[in-house]
Amino acid sequence: MRFKFTTIKYGGIFLLLLLIGQSFNIAYAQTERKISGNLLDNTNQPIIGASVAVKGTSKVTVTGDAGAFSILAKNGDQLIFTFMGFETKEVTVGTSSTYKVVIDEASASLNDVVVVGYGKSTRKALTSSISTIKGDELNKGAISDVGQMLQGKVPGLNITRSGDPNRSAAIILRGASTLREGAQSPLFVIDGVVGADISILAPDDIASIDVLKDAAAAAIYGNRAANGVIMVTTKKGVAGQTQLSYSGYFGVENVSNQYEMMNSDQLRAFLAKNNSSLLAANDQGANTNWQDEVQRTDAISQNHNISFSGGTERTTYNASLNYFKQQGIIKTSDLDRFIGRVGVEQKALNDKLKLGFSLTNSVSNSNLVPYRNTVLSQMLTYMPTSPVKNANGSYFDNLNQSNYYNPVSMLENAQENLKYKNLLGSFTANLKLPFGFSYDVSASYQNFQTVYGAFYNSIYTSRYNNVRSTPDPPANPSIVPLIGQNGVAVRNAYQNTNKIIETYLTWDRKFGDHAINAVIGYSYQSSINGDGVQASSTNFPINQVGYYNLSLGNPYAIKDFQVNYGGNTYQEVLLISDFARVNYNYKNKYVLQGSIRKDGSSVFGRNEQWGYFPSVGGAWNIDQENFMKNQNLLTTLKLRASYGIAGNSAGFDPLTTRLIYGNVGQFYYNGVNESAIGAVQNENPDLRWERTATTNLGTDFSLFKGRLSGSFDWYNKVTSDLIYTYDVDPNVYPFNRLTANVGKMSNKGIEFVLNATPIAGKEFFWTTNINLARNVNKIISLSDSRLALAKVYSVQPDGGGQTGSTVQLLEPGLPIGTFYTFKYAGKNAAGVSQYYDAKGNLTTNPANRTDYYVVGNAQPKALIGWSNNISYRNFDFSVFMRAVLGNKIMNITRADLFRPNTAQFTNIPVEVADESTADFNSYKYSSRFVENGSYLRLDNATLGYTFKKGIPGVKSLRLYTTANNLFVITGYKGIDPEINQGGIAPGVDTNNFYPKTRTFLFGLNVSFN
Repeated sequence: MRFKFTTIKYGGIFLLLLLIGQSFNIAYAQTERKISGNLLDNTNQPIIGASVAVKGTSKVTVTGDAGAFSILAKNGDQLIFTFMGFETKEVTVGTSSTYKVVIDEASASLNDVVVVGYGKSTRKALTSSISTIKGDELNKGAISDVGQMLQGKVPGLNITRSGDPNRSAAIILRGASTLREGAQSPLFVIDGVVGADISILAPDDIASIDVLKDAAAAAIYGNRAANGVIMVTTKKGVAGQTQLSYSGYFGVENVSNQYEMMNSDQLRAFLAKNNSSLLAANDQGANTNWQDEVQRTDAISQNHNISFSGGTERTTYNASLNYFKQQGIIKTSDLDRFIGRVGVEQKALNDKLKLGFSLTNSVSNSNLVPYRNTVLSQMLTYMPTSPVKNANGSYFDNLNQSNYYNPVSMLENAQENLKYKNLLGSFTANLKLPFGFSYDVSASYQNFQTVYGAFYNSIYTSRYNNVRSTPDPPANPSIVPLIGQNGVAVRNAYQNTNKIIETYLTWDRKFGDHAINAVIGYSYQSSINGDGVQASSTNFPINQVGYYNLSLGNPYAIKDFQVNYGGNTYQEVLLISDFARVNYNYKNKYVLQGSIRKDGSSVFGRNEQWGYFPSVGGAWNIDQENFMKNQNLLTTLKLRASYGIAGNSAGFDPLTTRLIYGNVGQFYYNGVNESAIGAVQNENPDLRWERTATTNLGTDFSLFKGRLSGSFDWYNKVTSDLIYTYDVDPNVYPFNRLTANVGKMSNKGIEFVLNATPIAGKEFFWTTNINLARNVNKIISLSDSRLALAKVYSVQPDGGGQTGSTVQLLEPGLPIGTFYTFKYAGKNAAGVSQYYDAKGNLTTNPANRTDYYVVGNAQPKALIGWSNNISYRNFDFSVFMRAVLGNKIMNITRADLFRPNTAQFTNIPVEVADESTADFNSYKYSSRFVENGSYLRLDNATLGYTFKKGIPGVKSLRLYTTANNLFVITGYKGIDPEINQGGIAPGVDTNNFYPKTRTFLFGLNVSFN
């Protein structure tokens, strides 16, 4: 028994020690310890500034030099590694205390997350056409307009912009779908806020842009989505230590091209050769290059952006401040802008509730060019033999010539300024509910304020009081009288406010091989536009008053002067919407999607205030099929098909459909002239949205493990219920014009994208991307059983001797931008330009419109963008080229200059030296001045070097230099072939082209520890 007892006793002691040891091991396993290591990319380069978090806790750190990190964790914890541009990676802590972690760079694959309306999706689950551009892929340079940052980056997105820092780019997606000016731009959605003004964003604040191109993707936004939707996602705070960074550049801009006008010697020689001479009033012995006098030699631009962000696993924050200043190449014009942003996200209720708040405010100050287009035309035609100023210091002017003004005097003796503030505040809440449900609520407030002032001093009111104004097409030139004396001033202040409340419920569940994502929601939007006041005055005591003190004027002493109270109309617009969407996914192979939105708007007729916008789509991920598993060529292969209907309500106010009475003249009664009141606008209770239906077929592919990828899309976009204003019978209608839904237009096209990584080494990396798009636009009809319209003649430049001449035509069967003018047939034996008449005979005296021919159109046959990015060790180099092919431009500017027989009065181009003064038709608008607008532009080239370590307190420092618009290859004879292709009169160069510049930037990006 003793033996047994001893055995049991020692056995019990051993068992007790074993249990204690095991308990110690368990306690040790549950005790936190220091976990350290290095984070590297797949080329074995360290990643600095990445977030390292312990999942489910508030413990967060950031990688430092060599990608090193250390954090407290215990066995079984999961470490989450995140860094912008790389895939998120999770590592489970084991017994080791040191880890080497490698994360892969995010690729443009079908697994990428894209932003869609009221949610997100992976590319694998998409059934529609969506293009995504990351923030670091946007165009670089001295860019004041975010639209310009997308030029050439998205297939099918046609963006044109002049060199004016105060003008927005014209943006057309997959062709024009309306005949209304100002109604062709896509809808912008910034962080979920519908209709937000894109100018409120600084380029450095943009994380990504998703372009919803077909109606199936955009229909969830209903009556505002016919032109496509551009979703902008801004940068957010990332859990970890505070990230502090600065980016800035300094740039110098020069005019990239000028018209080659004659100097004084050339002009005198030309006149002498043609037995003529200068008029005495213009022969002042000067040799003035008026383009140099109007334009700056060097325009300076600068940009500074400072931001900081960070937070914990449950609270993140970000803030930034941006300052941008750009001088216009035209003297007196410039833009400076401050933008401030702050955002906070907070998790609560065990991370079930996420609250977000953001506030952005932009304050801009624009100095504009009064009568800008007139100044641009005068700098070409003003005589080089005339000086800028007289000997006594006053501005030279020859007032004996009509429509002839000293352009420098026009610049210096007038002021035009626009200050605007843009405020956007938004609040979001997301609550995770049981059974895969989540509930979202968002509220936003937008406020846009403008303060405008213009002053035309005593020189203007005495010399330029009947200025010939040359607006952008399709508006026609006109004489604008400045009624008043001793200066005229105008001042106004307006504001627009927009309040949006949206709420939606999402159900996201998986049932074995089946996955369903469903959204149902409600939107309420209230807008007030044109809330403000305007006044004007004249007869000021001194010119220095400007537009600031209207009360110092004495307008009542000036006969015929009337105070201008402005033409802006106060408007209240209400939009109420219901929407729903369902996505079904089976094994990631087959995807189906359907959506519908019901919109109600106070803008349209009382019988047509509600509209329905449905969509349906499907996709087949062929790469997920079993028969694809044994091949190594195709990594991904997907087929897509979709159909949807979206609407266009842009450009309307609540009074568009109402019967309006106004002053229509005077009548004589009892010896007194009385005002006559009559209808000035017809009522149309049936006016409704334009509706655009799009069919889209596409494929996405990836080969060689993602080294080569791309997409191809074919679309057919048909817009019905086109809105146009028609002539009607005044015996039937109170007024002779009626705005109605009549007409149809189509756009058909293809888009192709190819991405490649030819070299992916440890030290040398090269990626290249090319995109190509072709669109064919056509007006199908302009009439119905009630209202008939055969054709519309548009764009009347009204050059000297060409009154009544138009150069474009809107007609069924033809595209928007069709040039319709005389057909040039060379010169006859007498050296006079001749043309074909309607029967094909030659004539030197053709009749307007009767003898017109279709001679081309402004629609490009192809848009191409090509970018290359190369990195070698710490160097990076990128180059981006853009091409527009197959379009025509009507060079009205050149035609109006082509006047050899007016060289006594106005300057002429050097190329006109070989023309005969006997050619009285030389300047006539015709196919002679319809030129090839194709071009290839080297848009951007950037070379940078990054210091990744070795500077105390600095995580990384990158120095770079950028050149914009280095060269253009084109046959176009104007200043630049990038003529506005937006609106209903695209491709017309009519003395309205603000010169583009060539820019050289020097900048740095730095982030601090």
